[in-house]
Amino acid sequence: MTLKQIPLHHLHQQLGAKIMPFAGYEMPVRYSSDLDEHHAVRKAVGIFDVSHMGEFIVKGPDACALISRVSANDPALLFDGKVQYSYLPNQTGGIIDDLLVYQISPIEFMLVVNASNIDKDWAWINQFVGDLDVELVNVSDDMCLFAVQGPLAVKALESLTPAKLDSMSYYTFEKTDFAGQANAIVSATGYTGAGGFEIYVSNHQAEIVWNAIMEAGAPYGIKPIGLGARDTLRLEMGFCLYGNDITDTTSPIEAGLGWVTKFTHDFTNASTFKAQKEAGVPRKLIAFELIDRGIPRSHYPLCTADGTVVGEVTSGTQSPTLGKGIGMGYVPTELAKPGTEIFVQIRDRLLKAMVVKLPFVKK
Repeated sequence: MTLKQIPLHHLHQQLGAKIMPFAGYEMPVRYSSDLDEHHAVRKAVGIFDVSHMGEFIVKGPDACALISRVSANDPALLFDGKVQYSYLPNQTGGIIDDLLVYQISPIEFMLVVNASNIDKDWAWINQFVGDLDVELVNVSDDMCLFAVQGPLAVKALESLTPAKLDSMSYYTFEKTDFAGQANAIVSATGYTGAGGFEIYVSNHQAEIVWNAIMEAGAPYGIKPIGLGARDTLRLEMGFCLYGNDITDTTSPIEAGLGWVTKFTHDFTNASTFKAQKEAGVPRKLIAFELIDRGIPRSHYPLCTADGTVVGEVTSGTQSPTLGKGIGMGYVPTELAKPGTEIFVQIRDRLLKAMVVKLPFVKK
C-alpha cells in the first residue's frame, strides 16, 4: 500500500522528525525523545500535526437525523459551537469507530474520525442516507489539524486569534480568524488531558498557521510533539485508542462507553446495547498499575495469581509522569473493581498489578 503524506511532511523532515508509517500515512513519531516531548506537554506546551485525521461535512435539513441514525450519542443535545464525543456502532455489537461531532449550525455538522477508518466510516455512514435530505462531503484531504496541548496553550495562542481562549469551555469551538487566516475552527478539545486546543485549517493555510504557532509559543517553550508522546499522554488519561482498546468486535458497554450511549434516540443496533446495559456484561475494560517493576505491552496476558489467563493488555506503557507501568485491558467483570489484584504475564514472569480508577494521572 502506498503511504500518504500529510501536507507539512517536508516541514517535519526539516525539523528532524523520525517519520514512520501510521494509519496509512507517513507520520512524525518523535522529534527529540518521547520522554522529553511527553513532559513538554504535561508541564508547558507542545504542538502535534495530526492532519491524518478524517473530516466529513454533513449538511442539509436532515443532517442531524442522519447523525442520529449512525451515532450512539444523541446529536439533538448539541448546539451551535458544541462538540460531542461519540461512536459509530455496528450491527454485530462492536464499534465501527469513535469520533467527534461538531455542530456548526442546526443544518451543518463536522464529523472527525480516525485516519485508519476514513474509507470505512465514509462507506458506513453513506449507506444510512436513504431518503434523507442531506449532503455529505469528505474534506479529509483538504484540511490540516494541529493540536496545541499543555497548561501554557492559552498563553501560547491568545495573540493569534480574537477568540477568548481562556473562557472557552471544554468541548466547545469557534469558527474564527487565526494567525491572520479566515474560517479556522478553534476547538477546546484534545487527546492528552493536559488542556489546550485543536485548530482546523485548510491545506493552503497550514504552513502559515504552524509557523505562527511556533513563533507565538516560543516564549513558552513550545515544542513539536510526535505520535509516540501522544500515545503515552492519552494512555495516562485512559482515553481509548481505536484498534487497541475498542474495535469492530468490542462492545461499547464493556469498554465503558455507556455514558455516550443515549437511548433517547433510535440508533444502529440500539436494542443490543440497551439489553447489555440492563443485564450487565461479562467483561469490562479496566485500568491497572503495575506494583512490580515492568512495562506492560499490547497483547500481554492478564492473569490471576495462579497463572490462569483471564484477558490481555490492550494498551500499555511506562508512564513518564508516574514512573511505573500502566495499562488497560479486558477482564471478567468480577475482576474489574478498583483495588482488585491481577497479574501481567511478561515472558515467563507474573508481575503483580492493581486495578485502578481512571485517569491514571489526576489533573
